[in-house]
Amino acid sequence: MAGVNNFRIDAPECPYHVAPMSSILFTSSSAFFTPPLIILLALIIDVLAGDPKWLYRVIPHPVVLLGKLIAVLETRTNKSGDSSWLQFRWGVQCSVIVITVAALVGYTIATVCQISPAGMILLAVLASSLIAWRGLYTHVRDVMVSLDNSLEEGRVAIAHIVGRDPEGLDESAISRAAIESLAENFSDGTVAPVFWFAFLGLPGLCAYKAINTLDSMIGHHNERYEFFGRAAARIDDAVNYIPARLTAFLIVAAAFFIKGANAKDALRAIFEDARYHRSVNAGWPEAAMAGALGIALAGPRMYGGVEVPDQWMNVNGVREAGPEDILRALFLYRVAGGLIMALLLGLAFVIYSFS
Repeated sequence: MAGVNNFRIDAPECPYHVAPMSSILFTSSSAFFTPPLIILLALIIDVLAGDPKWLYRVIPHPVVLLGKLIAVLETRTNKSGDSSWLQFRWGVQCSVIVITVAALVGYTIATVCQISPAGMILLAVLASSLIAWRGLYTHVRDVMVSLDNSLEEGRVAIAHIVGRDPEGLDESAISRAAIESLAENFSDGTVAPVFWFAFLGLPGLCAYKAINTLDSMIGHHNERYEFFGRAAARIDDAVNYIPARLTAFLIVAAAFFIKGANAKDALRAIFEDARYHRSVNAGWPEAAMAGALGIALAGPRMYGGVEVPDQWMNVNGVREAGPEDILRALFLYRVAGGLIMALLLGLAFVIYSFS
């Protein structure tokens, strides 16, 4: 019976041994690499919990801290009397400082967390605060519910998520604005954070959120930020280039599984219309969403009393939309989020199988 006594079901040679499995799937030897199951856990935490208001009443949200740093630097360096070149140079320096600080904080936290599987789970919890899947869903759903109640309530709700003038928006314009915001911010709030978290770890995720926050605060075409925020806007375009296109194809894939959505039209709209959008990135997910739902998105819009011209995405789609179309878009968004989770789970299986 000696052979029996030598047998251990948890022997290291066994491919299902807990220690190697834990090392492969849950821990990392580099702060710049995140195991796919940790990314999946971060996304699930955000989907289930979002940004708990009770928590951020006690401690500031990381993006709020980034915003305060940007505001301090911008106030001290962006002087209206400076030349355009000096404003641009100060803007570059401001962007570099904020991105570097965010990346260093992310690197420090990731280095501490990678010591054990428990630390990596903490990493997932922290990273979930920088993913905005649940928050975006909630805001767009609020627009749908408010608009269903009354036009005036819809205008109030849409003003929380888009910068265009709400006073002149009718039901169709509010519905299209909500769906456009859902499509564009799916890239900025979920796909891009997950992408950079996967490829550059927590330092990459923190740097991305710094870039995204810089763009939202100073990356504007107006007198104050035209030159100061130019670098921030161009950096934001660069880091969102791949995620925006991935988002578009995720929407196409999601449309394939949904009755009433049209994956073929979504794909057609991407290649026919996305390049004509005034944004090098936003046109991709917006065109995909427009084609999938059979409606037209984007087009001319009013900001601060000034009409901003833009091309229609899915130009032949219907321009009348309502709360029911927002509901369809939200369902598409949920399926696309589920596809991200499935891809992460599949990637974890592949990594484990070949390790």
